[in-house]
Amino acid sequence: MTLHLLALSAGGLSDDVGRSLKEGFFMLYETAWALVLGFGISGAVQAFVPRGAMQRRLPDHGPVSVVRASFYGTISSSCSYAASATARSLFQKGADFVASMVFMFASTNLVVELGVVLAVLIGWQFVAAEFVGGAIMIALLAIAGGLFLRGRALDEARRRAGAEFGDHSGHELA
Repeated sequence: MTLHLLALSAGGLSDDVGRSLKEGFFMLYETAWALVLGFGISGAVQAFVPRGAMQRRLPDHGPVSVVRASFYGTISSSCSYAASATARSLFQKGADFVASMVFMFASTNLVVELGVVLAVLIGWQFVAAEFVGGAIMIALLAIAGGLFLRGRALDEARRRAGAEFGDHSGHELA
């Protein structure tokens, strides 16, 4: 009798492990595109965007730069790891720190594909709330960041980010 119960539980265990592996594979399959796209964008910024271009497109945390960074974030990947990597690449390449953070907020809060999913699953009201709330968060970040995030600490952060990426042009910022 005990041997029969042990055989049944071993069969159930292998079924559970098989189902878990299958679910894990499908989770990887469904999230890999966001990771690949996001880290691809970050890599493209690192490889192909010159420092001068980034300094011209996102030079400060003024309204034009904030709107531009928000747009870039909205159309990029919604993967938060990739958003933070891309924001770091933007900052390292010469973008304003607050504009880089606005990109990251927009990339994780104003995402087009997330809006589509919300609209399909729970309605347009939630899409509106996502975009209005995201815009409020970005406005607060731009205002507070402009007041508190500046000076030597940001220069040091840019120098350190450049040194970690092998860019030795950080001394030009001083």
